[in-house]
Amino acid sequence: MGVPQTAERVSQRDASDNYVFQRSLLAYVYAAGRVGGRVLEIGTGSGYGVEIIAPVAEKFTTIDKHIPSAEVLEGYTNVEFRQMSVPPLEGIESESVDAVISFQVIEHIKHDKDFVREVYRVLKKGGVFVVSTPNRAMSLTRNPWHIREYLPEEFVALLGEEFGDVEALGVEGNEKVMEYYEKNREGVRRITRFDPLRLQYRLPRWMLRIPYDILNRLNRKKLLKQNTDLTMGITMDDYSVVPVHPECFDLIYIATK
Repeated sequence: MGVPQTAERVSQRDASDNYVFQRSLLAYVYAAGRVGGRVLEIGTGSGYGVEIIAPVAEKFTTIDKHIPSAEVLEGYTNVEFRQMSVPPLEGIESESVDAVISFQVIEHIKHDKDFVREVYRVLKKGGVFVVSTPNRAMSLTRNPWHIREYLPEEFVALLGEEFGDVEALGVEGNEKVMEYYEKNREGVRRITRFDPLRLQYRLPRWMLRIPYDILNRLNRKKLLKQNTDLTMGITMDDYSVVPVHPECFDLIYIATK
């Protein structure tokens, strides 16, 4: 059973996704330097993070509501996949893991406070929660797949309700990344000019998902065609994890229990 492909499921195989994929990859590489022992991932996605996290974990459990391709888990004796929707984290004992990672998931969770509370529950004392989510200040349009997006101070407040120690970081891009971002912004502007009544912010999310996916994919494909070298030339090294600031693309916070 394959993972459904929408604009939310970034693919390492689709060149038009490269700008987003390289940023997503950085989150895993950064987390690999912050976690160890028994690691739980919430949100397997297409599974490209397994090969990065499994080598640094004693035991790596990754969960998702969709089952990834079987090849993702092949060859790892310390990796377990569990299919579930969250919260709650069913079958995960309290204070049983050393680290939890979750990238680009919490914005999809209706009960985000319950989600954070469950993460806190399963972590051992001193355990860390490495979590990323889009920075609302850098979003170019409404994403109907997201229940909400956060500003940096809002995300700190959410995590701070359970965790006493929250390190606020963000992912920023260099000049090459910002050049792509501006071209993307212009593409989105051309599309949204057909929405003068700003219906994207008024209609129910479910009505907008298919049009959003189609237009988002078309825009990415057009950017790739018109700016091939720029699109394909972006690598993980063009992004950096830094203290959070308003122009970070993603918020990536480390909360310690």
